[in-house]
Amino acid sequence: MNKKNIIIALIFAIFLSACENATKDNNSYNSDIIITNAFVVTVDDDGNIYKNGTIIIKDDEIIDIGNTEDIFAKYTAKEIIDAEGKIVMPGFVNSHTHMGMTVFRGLADDLYLKDWLTNYIFPAENKFVDAEFVKMGSELAMIEMIHSGTTCFNNMYFFQDEVAKAAKTIGMRGIVCESLIDFPVPNSPTPADGINYIKMLAEKYKNDPLITVGVAVHSPYTCSPSLIVEAKKLADDNNLPYHIHVSETKWEMDSIMETYNLTPVQYLDSLGVMSDNVIAAHCVWLTDKDIQIIAEKGVGVAHNPECNMKICSGVAPIPKLLEANAEVGLGTDGAASNNNLNMIEEMHVMSLLHKLNTMNPTVLPAEQVVRISTMGSAKVIGKQDQIGSLEIGKKADIIFIDTNEPNAVPIYDVYSGIVYTILGNEVTDVIINGKIIMRDDIILTIDEELVKQKVRDIAKDVQEALEQ
Repeated sequence: MNKKNIIIALIFAIFLSACENATKDNNSYNSDIIITNAFVVTVDDDGNIYKNGTIIIKDDEIIDIGNTEDIFAKYTAKEIIDAEGKIVMPGFVNSHTHMGMTVFRGLADDLYLKDWLTNYIFPAENKFVDAEFVKMGSELAMIEMIHSGTTCFNNMYFFQDEVAKAAKTIGMRGIVCESLIDFPVPNSPTPADGINYIKMLAEKYKNDPLITVGVAVHSPYTCSPSLIVEAKKLADDNNLPYHIHVSETKWEMDSIMETYNLTPVQYLDSLGVMSDNVIAAHCVWLTDKDIQIIAEKGVGVAHNPECNMKICSGVAPIPKLLEANAEVGLGTDGAASNNNLNMIEEMHVMSLLHKLNTMNPTVLPAEQVVRISTMGSAKVIGKQDQIGSLEIGKKADIIFIDTNEPNAVPIYDVYSGIVYTILGNEVTDVIINGKIIMRDDIILTIDEELVKQKVRDIAKDVQEALEQ
């Protein structure tokens, strides 16, 4: 063997040895991601905060969390994220929304709910909504939510298989609830078709790591008693969430009272519907007896303050519900009635609304608002054992908030900073189910610009049709 070949052989041997060592090193990692130098807000039961904290992620779970000096040296990882200057906390859980309706953002504003729904939204849905419409609207909604720190949603709309597929592609956690209603809707000519569609979804996504299937009954005033009861049986028999609008407006309250001589809550309770798998959206018009039923039956309330203000539905009695130990979470409702899906803005409005409504600045303090938007919403949708706080054994659904933006300087109290000064655009990175979904404000799993252009194209067709 000549000198040149010997040198080549030695180089090749060194290369093989390096590859073997690299493989050994990869196999020796005891975690996947280490987040360090972070201001960690856990939202756990003890309210633990680590001013210089570290979170250890393996697969889809948090396997350790604490002060950096106590745990960092115990672990090695494929990726170490330096989160200096950032708040790291659980992702927000949007407990009530209609993601497909994002395409209708701004279509009909400054209207009362009944007028908005019956004269604009229902006709527009009947004319324009199909599988592609829902897919594109939902993808845009997920992009918007991720950018402002939401990691899990509870959605009520049509063509929910399209939503589930989009969520899995993007990597977002969610509950998909196919909406049932007495009259024909875009993908279900009859309620029976909707029931069968939900059964298909439940089987298709059984034990899925990201997708939970739910049953959605639109409301007590658009669904017959038999449909309300049949849908509840479907939910109970298959251990699914049951999602419904309840007592949203004074008109609804008066209508149900006139028909059944009961409030909407008492009417649903008389049908045997109210239980701990029920997610009741809005709950604006409640009597003391209604509040007692909600609390005693373990019903989760999804509060939507911005939508309720914009359509002038009223102010939900959230302080009274909390005082009764009812489960309360936060939602944005849909972008057609809000008109955004920013949970950070929703937190800000929630706190201010109830302070003003009660004329008491101590009502809904910032820490409680953060807890409602994370752990509270997780309880409302029945996922408190998996998400809502940063704890060992929970899923790694984590967001990073940059505190270097002008409006975030200074921050004396982290909860006040999150609720009263952060706007939403400060969210830089998002991890869902242990996977990095957004890094440095760029979502890695979908072409954002393509989605926005496709929605613009659909909206153009809607606009042209409406002008004819």
